[in-house]
Amino acid sequence: MKINANTVRPGMVLEYENKQWAVLKIQLIQPGKGGAFIQVEMRDLKAGVKTNVRWRTQDTVEKLTTEERKYQFLYKDADNKYTFMDPESFEQITLDAETLGDEAGYLQDSMEVLINSVEGRPIGVQLPSTVVLEVVEADPAMKGQTAASSYKPAKLENGMRVMVPPFIESGTKIVVSTEDGSYLKRAE
Repeated sequence: MKINANTVRPGMVLEYENKQWAVLKIQLIQPGKGGAFIQVEMRDLKAGVKTNVRWRTQDTVEKLTTEERKYQFLYKDADNKYTFMDPESFEQITLDAETLGDEAGYLQDSMEVLINSVEGRPIGVQLPSTVVLEVVEADPAMKGQTAASSYKPAKLENGMRVMVPPFIESGTKIVVSTEDGSYLKRAE
C-alpha cells in the first residue's frame, strides 16, 4: 500500500529498494529555505543493517502489511533473549535485544505488548504509551530552583536516565513516555 512519506511512523515496515525495512526513528525537518523532508532511520529485517534515508514529504513509499498479536512479557534470560507468551494459546516466542531495540528497557513483568510480524516473523514490539518506573538516584534540589524552569537528571530502576523536576526524589514513582523517554508526571 502506497503512503505519503510524511505519514511514516516508527514501528512501520516499508519496502524500499526491494528489501523489507523496519522504521526505527523519524525526524521531520523543515529548513528555512526549500521544502520540508523526513529523515528516517530504518533496519533491514533480513540483514539487520541500519540505514538513514531522506524523502520529501510529498514522496510516496510502499508500506507492508504487518500482523499484530497481543503477547505478555515473561522474562529476560542471561543471553539477552526476551520471552513473550500469547495469552490465548500460551505459545511462547523469544526475541533478541537487537529486534526490540530501545523498547527493551521499558519491559516489565507481565506487561502486555503488541508484537508485529511480517510473513510470520516477529519484527518488533509496540509498548503501552507510558510506563511507571521508580527513581533510584536523583540529585538533591538546589535552593532557589523553581519547578517551572529547571530539571535535574535522575536514574530509573531500568538503568535509563531522564530529566525530572526538582521536587522528584529517590524512591518516587514517575510516569515515563515510552515514545521519547521523557518524564510526564508523578505516579499516583
